[in-house]
Amino acid sequence: MKSLKVITLFIISFLNAELTHYERGVLLYEQRASKAEGLNANTEIIDQAINEFLKGYKTSGSELSSGIYLLRCYYYKGKFVAEDDQKKKDFFNQGKALGEKLIELYPEAAGAYYWYLVNLGSWAEVYGILSAAKEGVANTMREYSTKIIDIDPNYSDGGGYFMLGAVHLKSPYIPFILSWPSDDKALNYLSLAYETGTATPSQTVYLARALYANDKKQEAISMLSILLGQKVSESNKLEDIEQHDIAANLLKDWK
Repeated sequence: MKSLKVITLFIISFLNAELTHYERGVLLYEQRASKAEGLNANTEIIDQAINEFLKGYKTSGSELSSGIYLLRCYYYKGKFVAEDDQKKKDFFNQGKALGEKLIELYPEAAGAYYWYLVNLGSWAEVYGILSAAKEGVANTMREYSTKIIDIDPNYSDGGGYFMLGAVHLKSPYIPFILSWPSDDKALNYLSLAYETGTATPSQTVYLARALYANDKKQEAISMLSILLGQKVSESNKLEDIEQHDIAANLLKDWK
C-alpha cells in the first residue's frame, strides 16, 4: 500500500510538470498494472493514459507516437480490463479502426502495422478464428507482417517475424480459401522472432507451441519449463503473468 501511494504521488508530480500530453501518457502507461488484481487491471490509470494520448494525437508532432500508444492502450483494455467478450471486441475494434487510419497516414511506420495486428489478432480470437479467417483476417495479418519485416525486421524484438509465425500457427486450413498456413513455416518464423532482440514470454510460448506442433515435444516442454523459472517483468507485468499461466497449462496438457 505504501509503495502504491509513492507511485501515485510520483505520477501526480510528473503530471503537474511541464510535460507534453504524449510524455504524460507514457508515464501513465508505464504504471498500467498498478492496483491490478490478478489479471484484472484497474481501468483508472489506463483511462488517464488514453486521455493524454488522445490529446497528443491531435497535437502536431506527436500524432504517430501518440496513435501507436493508443493502439497499445486499446489492446491492454481489451485483454485486462474488459469483463466480457462484447467489451473485448469493442476495445479491439477501436484499435482496428485507429490502426487502419494510422497505416493510411503513415504507410512506412512499423509500429502502426504491428499494434494494428495485435488488436486485429486479438479481435479475431474473440470473434472466432475460423470466421475471421473466412473474412480475410489471416491474409491481412500475413501481408502486414511481411510489411513490418520489410520496414524494420528488428521492431519489437522481431515483431514482424512473430506475427507471421503466429498467423501460420493459428490459422486454420480451409480448402480453396486458406491453403497457405504451415506449421513448418510457423516454426521457422517464430524461431527468427525468438532470436531477434530479446526473447519475450509471448515469443517463448508461441515458439514452444510451434515446436510441439512439429513433433518436438521435449524441446517445447524444456522451453516452457525454463520460462516458468524466470521472474515476471515489472514493465509488462500482466502480459507476462498471462503467458506464464498459459505456459503452465500447456505443460499440464503435454506431460
